[in-house]
Amino acid sequence: MKQQIPTPVRQWQRLPRLGGQSGIALIEVLIAVLIFAFGVLGLVGLQASMTQAQTGSKFRADAAVLAADLFGLVQTDNFANLGSYTTAGCPGYARCADWLRKVAANLPGGQATLTTTAASGTVALVISWQQGGQERNSYSSSIQWQQ
Repeated sequence: MKQQIPTPVRQWQRLPRLGGQSGIALIEVLIAVLIFAFGVLGLVGLQASMTQAQTGSKFRADAAVLAADLFGLVQTDNFANLGSYTTAGCPGYARCADWLRKVAANLPGGQATLTTTAASGTVALVISWQQGGQERNSYSSSIQWQQ
């Protein structure tokens, strides 16, 4: 008589099947990936907003520096040349024309409006620029000539 050798029972064959829960781990992983993706999208949006705000503040600082530069030119010039620091007279006066080129080079769509009142020695300045598709921004300041 032949003796039968018992076959080993594999571990997975002895476990009962849980038919109602197959694939639940995959769904959990998919939901976790979805939540992570929304988090990454939120961070990308935040980074874009921060970059736009940083660029805007840089342009405002550039406008303030340009205004200080112009007022330095005005104060170191002869009082008789004060009438040259107007919107109409600036392109014809070398010192002011160089400054206008700086405004155009440093600010996107940069423009300057100068108003001079010779009687009181006041120079008023409005620098404007447009960043991307946004509304025009402006920076205004004025000085009074001290003799």
